Amino acid sequence: MKFNLNDKKSEVNIPEETASLWAIREELGDESLKFGCGKGVCGACTILVNGEPAKSCVTPLKDLKGKEVTTLSGISKNDKNLTNLQKNWMEENVAQCGYCQPGQILKAYALLKLSPNPTEEEIREWMDNLCRCGTYPRIIKAIKKSSEVNS
Repeated sequence: MKFNLNDKKSEVNIPEETASLWAIREELGDESLKFGCGKGVCGACTILVNGEPAKSCVTPLKDLKGKEVTTLSGISKNDKNLTNLQKNWMEENVAQCGYCQPGQILKAYALLKLSPNPTEEEIREWMDNLCRCGTYPRIIKAIKKSSEVNS
């Protein structure tokens, strides 16, 4: 199975029905993906497939064939090259335990690509990933702050 992962050509030789989460984490070594519920509910495992959010725990590998896949590792190359969104995430102290953050940030990143200046209502509708720490007000603030940079 061939697809591009974070702008690099990738290939895995495992069953096509394997959850893309495990293919990317275990076979390709990208540990920015987190396993949460395993049922496509929480969103901790969110990836972008051709720019669209997908829950990798329920997205079979075959759905990635020939597509562009982005993980948290793919939106910034290192700690010195963070996106404005990631910088604002840190400035607003969004992460507490941090477990859901890769999925949250990717979801927010996709939203800002689609709608560079979203309303608070759009942010609330779009950000349906679960955060057990309850940092939703900070998430909204970080996204709004990031959209102000874009406008």
